Amino acid sequence: MTQQNIPKIATGLERLLTPRDAANFLRVSESWLAKARMRGDGPPYAKFGRSIRYQENGLIGYTRSRLRVSTSER
Repeated sequence: MTQQNIPKIATGLERLLTPRDAANFLRVSESWLAKARMRGDGPPYAKFGRSIRYQENGLIGYTRSRLRVSTSER
């Protein structure tokens, strides 16, 4: 399912993305996301049983937190 086809929930809650959709959103591999979850340094996620879901706003916030202006920044 592509991002354009993912419906927003009518109650105003943001949509939850699968790892595949989240990887496409961030332009990284699903493997990178899985490794980031194990290391604990990836974007925030929710777990429902065995299912992993990412909130779109959480991915945007994670991206903003990773912005740098210099290669010497950590």
